[in-house]
Amino acid sequence: MTASNARYLHTMLRVKNLDASVDFYTRLMGMKELRRREVPEGKYTLVFVGYGDEANHTVLELTYNWGQDSGYDLGTGFGHLAVAVPDVTATCNELRQAGVKITREPGPVKFGTTMIAFIEDPDGYKIELIERA
Repeated sequence: MTASNARYLHTMLRVKNLDASVDFYTRLMGMKELRRREVPEGKYTLVFVGYGDEANHTVLELTYNWGQDSGYDLGTGFGHLAVAVPDVTATCNELRQAGVKITREPGPVKFGTTMIAFIEDPDGYKIELIERA
């Protein structure tokens, strides 16, 4: 495989409350629900969300395993998702008012000037907000 014939498609997160997660990523983070697939024989539902169509953009796959409402161990290997926003401070203010947990307040990255912040989704996954004009 070479870089010329490969493309990063999606990241998958297991979620404990599909409705809360879809609401978070669509209403609060501004993504669109692109497609949904119920798999009764496997007892799971997949919802793909993103900022653009799957043909041209990397998207997020939310996986809900039916009956797995107590959550998952997030593990120690996963770091975070990253989303570019035009104004980190304003975005954090809007998300805070909606009840989103801000785990790192807006400010420059350590030893740099890029403005960043960190938030958590309903399952505790970290999302880095990076200010990009």
